[in-house]
Amino acid sequence: MRKTTVLTATAVLLLAGAAPSIAATQDPRPSSYQLTGDPGGSRFEGIGADQRRGLFYVSETTGGEIHRGSAGHAVTEEWLAGDGTDGRFTARGITVDAAGRVYVAGGPNGIGTGRPDLWVYAPDGSLLAALRAPGNDVFLNDVAIGPDGAAYFTNSNDPQVFRVADDGDGWDAALWADATGTVERRTGFNLGGIVLTADRTAFVVAQGNTGQLWRFDTRSGAVTEVRTRGADLVNADGLVRRGGTLTVVRNFSRMLATLRLSADGRTAELVRQQATDPDRVLTTAKALRGRVLYVDSKFDEQVASGPYEVVTSPFAR
Repeated sequence: MRKTTVLTATAVLLLAGAAPSIAATQDPRPSSYQLTGDPGGSRFEGIGADQRRGLFYVSETTGGEIHRGSAGHAVTEEWLAGDGTDGRFTARGITVDAAGRVYVAGGPNGIGTGRPDLWVYAPDGSLLAALRAPGNDVFLNDVAIGPDGAAYFTNSNDPQVFRVADDGDGWDAALWADATGTVERRTGFNLGGIVLTADRTAFVVAQGNTGQLWRFDTRSGAVTEVRTRGADLVNADGLVRRGGTLTVVRNFSRMLATLRLSADGRTAELVRQQATDPDRVLTTAKALRGRVLYVDSKFDEQVASGPYEVVTSPFAR
């Protein structure tokens, strides 16, 4: 019996010495994702990625709704209601752990109200915990998973990081690191974006109002400044680390900074600064299955209007 070889169109082109066409090689996934807004206007901020399931979650600051999307579909859904659901009237940073649990930072949700500062949800959307962080002036901004599997939340009002976990006695939020005396509290947003270093020995945390990066040792909580050789990172918001590359989303500066970050997070060398789309204020971003997804916040609009989007290209359309 004669064997028959079946070649794909791309293979035929390669064998013939021709390059594949754009249509044969382009990513079939959407270049942007549509978010559902409120009739009176919506603003968005945080994004978390579930690498295993190919899902992402986006927080709405106006109401606290949590939206969920899939890497392969252009339209997202409202996953969790806001406007007081579980005591949540606003939401900021989001992350997802290896078990698919979703952690949500509440920003100013609990300041002067007694409401929760953060929430933990199971993959099916059921509430696991709604917690207050220690203190009365806590603005939880962003969150990352540590090497111990716990979630670590930054405080934009004071130089603090809180640890949230269920270590066997129920869910608890505790002050993990206090950098008072090392990191100066300034007017505006202080600690924000947070990522784990490549060697998992530290978190790199952005201080947006000063443009500094800080290294929080994961074992001791000791804090030192990341040496950036004076790179301009003012308005640093979201951080994305992929290997040794650190991307800094500089919201109202409308810039994207790319730095080469050492494995231990002690040094970061600026590679380039690029202007982002002038019609958007991008806040934060997450890598999901080979691409980076950026949140268009609508923070620059007095009365926000659609389209509301998560985009894969931060640059001008």
